[in-house]
Amino acid sequence: MEEVKRLINEIDQALKEDSTKTKGVQAVYQFNFHDDNSTAFQLVLRGEESYAAEGVQEKPDCTLIMVKEDFLAMANGELNGTKAFMSGRLKIKGNMGLALKLQDILATYNKTKN
Repeated sequence: MEEVKRLINEIDQALKEDSTKTKGVQAVYQFNFHDDNSTAFQLVLRGEESYAAEGVQEKPDCTLIMVKEDFLAMANGELNGTKAFMSGRLKIKGNMGLALKLQDILATYNKTKN
């Protein structure tokens, strides 16, 4: 889970440096993992007040459930979220439209990271 924590910290830092990457999306994303039911991470998008953190900070608008390896691959642009959902590797609870926007947000993050 250390890799996930490191990635969440990197996303948090990137949001603090430049919150425009979220392009006006107002949402709380929560990430849960099949192999660790006790750990959750959230991505809270609220303009300049956006952040990413471990634990349940706020009520999620969209919850994504997967194995941590798929989360890492999706966050790094190596796994298409739509394909993961269609193949059953990703389960989504809540606002499906927000789940689709997440892919674009992660892609923007990856462009600035590389």
